[in-house]
Amino acid sequence: MADQHIYSPETIIKAYSLGLFPMADSRDSLDIKFYDPDQRALIPIDNTLGHGVHIPRRLQRRVRQAPYVVTINQDFTAVIDACAAPSNQREDTWINKDIRRLYIALHKMGFAHSVEVWLDEVLVGGLYGVALRAAFFGESMFTRKSDASKIALVHLMARLRHGRFLLLDAQFTNDHLQQFGITKIDRADFQGRLADALFAEADLALEIPSAQLVIPFLNSLTQQAS
Repeated sequence: MADQHIYSPETIIKAYSLGLFPMADSRDSLDIKFYDPDQRALIPIDNTLGHGVHIPRRLQRRVRQAPYVVTINQDFTAVIDACAAPSNQREDTWINKDIRRLYIALHKMGFAHSVEVWLDEVLVGGLYGVALRAAFFGESMFTRKSDASKIALVHLMARLRHGRFLLLDAQFTNDHLQQFGITKIDRADFQGRLADALFAEADLALEIPSAQLVIPFLNSLTQQAS
């Protein structure tokens, strides 16, 4: 019997615009569910949220050392497959075959984007998410080398700041993201911020290499702290 796909990429975009996000219960699940939690976790990319942008000094030094090559949209499929794969940190994920299919389609449509981290031309970390106007919805990340996923996130934050994005949605908080000043807000506040982001224009500046964006971003944080 042929697979029956209930949702289209357009369904996912509509869900994001309403403040919902999709997840499967497990990697092998046959269903996709949509969530609209009472609280939403956002990562500050400017000083209008929580205590503003926060990147630990040790991580800032690590990013400046450039131990890896960081790219954007060079291998989206490899990134989502790595995010879906079991690892030492997680035995299962919420990325099932339909989620994979839908987000690869969204990438081809120009909505879903990946950040890749390379060491000697081997993919060692990365993340992916969806950009909708001035909102970016982070979906998942993975790491195979020290700090690889953290460095990917810093590069994403730099790109979003440069492109005048207003919102970086992490959906839920966890220990890994606490160091970035992640802030929980209630649904009403999130809906207001989302509406502002969907009304505004932003640009991922895909033609600009990540290395050209991240150092000015880190320098701006140093100037604010001084």
